[in-house]
Amino acid sequence: MSEELINETTATPETAEAVTETETAAGITPEAETAVPDETAAESMADYEKELTASLKQIHEGDIITGTVIGVTETEITLDLKYYTEGVIRLEDYSADPSCCLKESVHIGDEISATVVRRDGGQGQIMLSSKEANEVLAWDKLKELKENQTNLTVKIGGVVNAGVIAYVEGIRGFIPASKLSLNYVEDLNEWLGQEIQVRVITVDEEDNKLVLSAKEILREKANEDRKAKVSNVEVGLVTEGTVESIQPYGAFINIGNGLSGLVHISQICEKRIKTPAAVLTVGDQVKVKVINIKDGKLSLSMKALNDVAAEEVTEETFDLPETESVSTNLGSLFAKIKL
Repeated sequence: MSEELINETTATPETAEAVTETETAAGITPEAETAVPDETAAESMADYEKELTASLKQIHEGDIITGTVIGVTETEITLDLKYYTEGVIRLEDYSADPSCCLKESVHIGDEISATVVRRDGGQGQIMLSSKEANEVLAWDKLKELKENQTNLTVKIGGVVNAGVIAYVEGIRGFIPASKLSLNYVEDLNEWLGQEIQVRVITVDEEDNKLVLSAKEILREKANEDRKAKVSNVEVGLVTEGTVESIQPYGAFINIGNGLSGLVHISQICEKRIKTPAAVLTVGDQVKVKVINIKDGKLSLSMKALNDVAAEEVTEETFDLPETESVSTNLGSLFAKIKL
């Protein structure tokens, strides 16, 4: 038996007391040896247990799960699933948009919901498809966007017959040519690649139909701009304008700065006419007076200018010099008349 073992087994009370004193000096007490873990340690254990439980959860094909983006390349996205292995979404499984760029669309820290497609036997990763998940989740989101009249920024990615194509929530949306602008669109190819603001106006999941429109947003903005301009116009203003359209009830006059007003048929001229076309032609330059402003609309008059002209006309008098030739009286005039 070795000397160390002997000494350990034959320790005297004095030896044990010395050891105890040494432990006390080092800050080790019997109570410390049996101390209960503090709350922080308990919470850490609870968190660890929670993560452990999550890592052992069962994931099946077809499940929709959410993960946090921890990596993005040009061809795939890597997700932290709080699982013992990571999730991967390939470019072709991310979006149906052929112009989609992962590095522009996805960023570290983003949360993405995706459908479990399969387990990659080689790498042990979970292969996911956000495109399939979108088919399940996107339509509800699109209905919400339509209900809230949310403005969306989309990029036009294709031109088709009578309109263009843009993607929202991974779903292919159609924008009719008549909904692209307030004016007539002649060449749809000029819109390719442009980013515009649109709203969802039709959502039909059953027929896989999504229709978008920019026109409502443009019209609202034009109305706001018009109100701002009209606020600077005062009743009584006399200006020149161009006849831009003729209607049975009057003529619309463009007075510049994007503003137009209506000259009602009764305000075109003094005499009664059956139609504005009897007096006016599109393109005519006319002078008008602003006679009313209501709800952002200008009421104009051509007839009122006659009253203005009458007010401006004043009686003119001439002072003649007092000479013999002009200071004659009635008697002298008769004296020169030979009967």
